[in-house]
Amino acid sequence: MKRLLISLLLLTLTVASYAQLSPEMDAYLREFPQRAAFNCHAYEFHPLKDTPAPKGFKPFYISHYGRHGSRSHSTDAPYVLLRDCLEAAVKEGINTPSGDSLLVCAKQMIELHNGMDGRLTPRGAREHEMLAKRMYNRYPQVFRHGEVHAISSDVQRCLVSMAAFTSTLRACKKDLVMTWDCGVKYQRFIASNSGSAIKRKAQDVVHGPLTDIPIDTIAVFARYFKDPVRGKELAGKPKSFISAIFTLAQFAEAYDINENRFSFLPWDAVETAYARHALNFYLGHCNSRPFGDERMPRAKPLVMEIVRKADEAIAGAPVAADLIFGHDLPFLALCSYFGLEDYGYPKLTAEQAYRNWNGVKLCPFATNLQIVFYKNRKGEVLVKFLANEEETPIPELKAYSGPYYKWDDVKEYVCKR
Repeated sequence: MKRLLISLLLLTLTVASYAQLSPEMDAYLREFPQRAAFNCHAYEFHPLKDTPAPKGFKPFYISHYGRHGSRSHSTDAPYVLLRDCLEAAVKEGINTPSGDSLLVCAKQMIELHNGMDGRLTPRGAREHEMLAKRMYNRYPQVFRHGEVHAISSDVQRCLVSMAAFTSTLRACKKDLVMTWDCGVKYQRFIASNSGSAIKRKAQDVVHGPLTDIPIDTIAVFARYFKDPVRGKELAGKPKSFISAIFTLAQFAEAYDINENRFSFLPWDAVETAYARHALNFYLGHCNSRPFGDERMPRAKPLVMEIVRKADEAIAGAPVAADLIFGHDLPFLALCSYFGLEDYGYPKLTAEQAYRNWNGVKLCPFATNLQIVFYKNRKGEVLVKFLANEEETPIPELKAYSGPYYKWDDVKEYVCKR
């Protein structure tokens, strides 16, 4: 009896050491389970809200960084794994009805993927068309004078996103003068990453005791196989099978599949996969307490390019907007470097981030930063930051009014980071 009590106590202590999502994050994901896709969740378009600019200030220029829209996975291997395993189970007569349903979905994803790794889907193009239309309708006065300059990562899904966005702007104003470009010079700052050392250290945390939450794999296999032990043998590594189901659910939205395919997994397995994924991104690319000081300098070239272009526009260059089309990881680092709330401030520990960081809200497909510049007749310049089209403060910087900051104050702030 004494041995049993000691074993139960040790189990309790072990479980208590695992991080769990906060009730708020749990509720946010349960409200719309597709959010568990994290950075593969389709962009959510919400009503736009604007705090009136201080008297006398009018918008005249926009600096924009946008991630590509919804895309296919980088490989169809997870879907093939599921198909092959479940087809083998069919031959042995051990599939359950849920196994048959999962097999149908795996075959559908293989067909939709169509050998096109990482391509922008039609939904991804529509996301950028909608974003461009909303930007134009929100700030039509910005586009009355001046050109629009667009540059892109040389990755195809970014180029197609740029095409969708800029063609929609041109449709909104047919005489808009535009330029497009991409190349190695731009790629260096558009797609700057965290570096292998930071990645390794972040991975060590993500796969450490903090998130080492056991999943009842037999219970998962019992959903799909009448003989779960045999099903487990057919699947190979249980973690690979479960991960393949999660990936199938992640990318379904990109093809306009509105079913909640995360229902193929127990909710605790879904939340654990989401939280690990989000924690990895936060530690590797945001201003985290463990690695932020090491990560932020790698975002500086992109920030300085944005500052340089903005100063040219302020000085009178005939440009209405500079648009950059890139990727999620540089986007997170960019927003963190500017000190935007939830990206760069507050600096969270790994456990705090695991529990509370709302990565899916901050970094879905087509995530974007719009820095809108305002000027008065005296030539004074204010800016406000729209992260995913929402006014977002810089908590460490004193605002001029509401979400509006003096551009000189912002420049001084980022140059001292």
